[in-house]
Amino acid sequence: MEVQVIDDFLEYKTFKQLQELVMSSDLSWFFQPIVNNHESNELTCYFTHSLYNPNKPYVYSEHYHKFLGFWEALEIKSLMRMKLNLYPRVQEIEKHDLHRDYPFPHKGCVFSFNTCDGGTRFEDGTIVDSVENRAILFDAYELHGSLNTTNVKGRFNLNINYF
Repeated sequence: MEVQVIDDFLEYKTFKQLQELVMSSDLSWFFQPIVNNHESNELTCYFTHSLYNPNKPYVYSEHYHKFLGFWEALEIKSLMRMKLNLYPRVQEIEKHDLHRDYPFPHKGCVFSFNTCDGGTRFEDGTIVDSVENRAILFDAYELHGSLNTTNVKGRFNLNINYF
């Protein structure tokens, strides 16, 4: 599986504006009792803010328009889902179960808003660290999983599924 890591993905000013929003108290976060549908550890949890999800009948966040720059940067032809994730700080790093975002090949992007000791892991053992303004591009049908954080208040990222 080819994983592409791009540092300084967004122009600095754009990144700082989005980072300020995502890491502020002005954004509504929604509790998710499990990290993914395949999670075997029932004690894992995280928070999400759905920017776009056509499966929940056409959810558009009031903040969706602020993330439209990703369409051009990723050359998105068709968006499947765009959501923000917040993994709260824990005592020990948890490796969340590997999963596929959808049951068919498609593009995925995990974009980091802060630097921490969390990251994204892949079936071959590769771990890509969470570094602010870093994008990880990959086929989100391939098995992958998240790691939370122990050294900051939370790991903040954006997950995009698209063609």
